[in-house]
Amino acid sequence: MSPQPLIQAFFDEVTNTVSYLVVDSATGRAAVVDPVLDYEQRSGKVSARSADAILGAAAQRGLHIEWILETHAHADHLSAARYLRAKTGARVAIGEHIRAVQEIFRPAFNLDDVPVEGEAFDRLLRDGETFSLGELQVEVLHTPGHTPACVSYRIGNAVFVGDTLFMPDYGTARADFPGGDARTLYRSIRRLLDLPPEAELFMCHDYKAPGRDQYAWQTTVAEERARNVHVREGVTESEFVALRATRDASLAAPALLLPSIQVNIRGGRLPAPESNGVRYLKIPMRLGKELADID
Repeated sequence: MSPQPLIQAFFDEVTNTVSYLVVDSATGRAAVVDPVLDYEQRSGKVSARSADAILGAAAQRGLHIEWILETHAHADHLSAARYLRAKTGARVAIGEHIRAVQEIFRPAFNLDDVPVEGEAFDRLLRDGETFSLGELQVEVLHTPGHTPACVSYRIGNAVFVGDTLFMPDYGTARADFPGGDARTLYRSIRRLLDLPPEAELFMCHDYKAPGRDQYAWQTTVAEERARNVHVREGVTESEFVALRATRDASLAAPALLLPSIQVNIRGGRLPAPESNGVRYLKIPMRLGKELADID
């Protein structure tokens, strides 16, 4: 039997995000999946409390973090990848289609300092590619639809699915972001659900579905096939696309969408300090027609 990872989850309730410390017990080598940088929107305060909790757990166990794995450029939290990279020397990896996301959002924020060839990351990963985490093998699965760049990471019997799937009682990711596509998302989900039924799936978010009073972020392929409220067995692609279109039309933009995208397409790097030593994020304004000509 192939070696299996040890997994420790870290839940950030402010953003409903789950980050993971994934460990090869034979060598003490570890990866961090989808780390959170704490950002207080009202004050602009940024801190590394969540990332430091992961570093503390790794230090307590004598682990060496060598990979920081992003499932995609998140729109609901700032990534702590750059901070963890500075603290550990780990390499930051993301799917190679991050280039498409950078091409979409670079002009939207007029971010002249963001290259569109993925240079903000240490490694761009291709679909089907594998690499080592100690004695473990990490397989990259391109699972677009939520964004063009989404990937899932299969490590032993564990699969880290990012925002592609949620717990069975909550459903699936939205597909209305620029570059998203519900039909593509359905096919990515089916790819995940074609994995062995006993495969363990680890979510990036949980929001407690109605009637559930505890957060949860771990399930199996078999449970998703049988019970997922959006894609259980029998739901066709056309039905899913219609469902997602209706649901997505009712969803507000994530609270941290604007700051998150600016930081995350830079691989977690914060904007450079300006002449006064302060770092600034941009807030694009959408003016109504009556304001368009007002100077």
